Amino acid sequence: MALLDTPEIGQTTTATTTIRGEIRRRMGVKADAGIGDELFDSSSSSKTNSFEDGESFNNGFDENGKEQIGDGDQMKEEAKENGEKIDQGEVKKGGETSVAHYAYRPSSPAHRRIKESPLSSDAIFKQSHAGLFNLCIVVLVAVNGRLIIENLMKYGLLINSNFWFSSRSLRDWPLLMCCLTLPFFPLTAYIVEKLAWQKRISDPVVITLHILTTTTAILYPVFMILRFDSVVLSGVSLMLCACINWLKLVSFVHANYDMRSIVKSTAKEEAEAMSSNVEYFYNVNFSSLVYFMVAPTLCYQISYPRTAFIRKGWVLRQMIKLIIFTGFMGFIIEQYINPIVKNSRHPLKGDILYAIERVLKLSVPNLYVWLCMFYCFFHLWLNILAELLRFGDREFYKDWWNAQTIEEYWRLWNMPVHKWIVRHLYFPCLRNGIPKGAAILIAFFMSAVFHELCIAVPCHIFKFWAFIGIMFQVPLVILTNYLQRKFQNSMVGNIIFWCFFSILGQPMCVLLYYHDVMNQKVKSK
Repeated sequence: MALLDTPEIGQTTTATTTIRGEIRRRMGVKADAGIGDELFDSSSSSKTNSFEDGESFNNGFDENGKEQIGDGDQMKEEAKENGEKIDQGEVKKGGETSVAHYAYRPSSPAHRRIKESPLSSDAIFKQSHAGLFNLCIVVLVAVNGRLIIENLMKYGLLINSNFWFSSRSLRDWPLLMCCLTLPFFPLTAYIVEKLAWQKRISDPVVITLHILTTTTAILYPVFMILRFDSVVLSGVSLMLCACINWLKLVSFVHANYDMRSIVKSTAKEEAEAMSSNVEYFYNVNFSSLVYFMVAPTLCYQISYPRTAFIRKGWVLRQMIKLIIFTGFMGFIIEQYINPIVKNSRHPLKGDILYAIERVLKLSVPNLYVWLCMFYCFFHLWLNILAELLRFGDREFYKDWWNAQTIEEYWRLWNMPVHKWIVRHLYFPCLRNGIPKGAAILIAFFMSAVFHELCIAVPCHIFKFWAFIGIMFQVPLVILTNYLQRKFQNSMVGNIIFWCFFSILGQPMCVLLYYHDVMNQKVKSK
């Protein structure tokens, strides 16, 4: 019978005897190490030694191991044919199994070094939590799916036929015409810069013309929105386009002014050595401006890193995602946010507990809409635009969700605006002798003004709720920075951000502006 075939048994016995001799030899070199330490130590240094020992070990038993593996497979086949059982621990892969059975003896140490639990504070950030993240997604889908089904069963589908298109939108043609005329301002700035580079107009005249152009570029849309009674969404869209246009204009003007200053300050002897750079500075053409005005960036430069080609299939997949998430965002607004807002009183008029309950009830759907907006705009739309233009630098955001302070969040959340502020506002303030704290305050003030313009102007209400909300970030920055210094590696600032900015702040602003708009409509009637 196969099990009584003496050559295989003899080879296995020989291999085991040789292995024992090899282990005794190693124990003689390193007597203080256990058998398990030599072969199965989990530390990095022990792994290295094990690999080195394994190489010498394998060199000595390479031929025997191959023969024993083949013999073991043959024995399995013969045993299957004869209907007999094989002890897997004795025969499997010949000498390899004998090594494992001999090395990890009952007397081998199972605990060799100090280790933290995976969820302890010292080790929690040293490993992946992808499984827990997947669990959270599954739980969120299950819980919110049940809530959506329950809402549909109780109230039905609340989305009306005017959700995607309304006849009132046809009356917003003045705003559409205003949006189509916005490219006139970059064209004016280009003409002024061309004349400045050709030294046909002086610097004071250039600065005056640019101030008039940029001021008109932001006041003209404000006047059009206030002049005509339009849908709030149309006004918000126009103001966003106008603000982006203004930021791009300022970057174009500031960058060209700086390049002219470099050329003028270059000494005559250095100009010959930097002739190529001077030619580069003078290469301000119309095509570079056009590309900049449509590119997903707010910082002007003559050339940008470009990709080799356009991935058409990738663009199509992102467009499908954009349509799906936009529809989901609209569904949440119509099915959840609108009913909650319509059935609530003014948060500053009435019982404070009622206001807190309304804000907390509105916070979850509002948070979902905000996250969908971030994903649709900063990830999908800007990446689609970058792919179509072959724009290489696609760092439109960083991991702002891990920010430990409010200041860190504002540096990570919106990278195009952050780069613009650092380049054209923060460092110019520092170069002019303004302290760092004052420069940060100026940056928040400018951000608050533009947030107020984008919300208050389309709503025709100037109560500065958005302005106050952004400026309230300044004391939160101070508080979270203090907590970060006091509690190292603390997530207190991140929790404060999620609570005040997303859970409490945004729902409160939605309620305030909604009731102010409704009260304004009632008074006008």
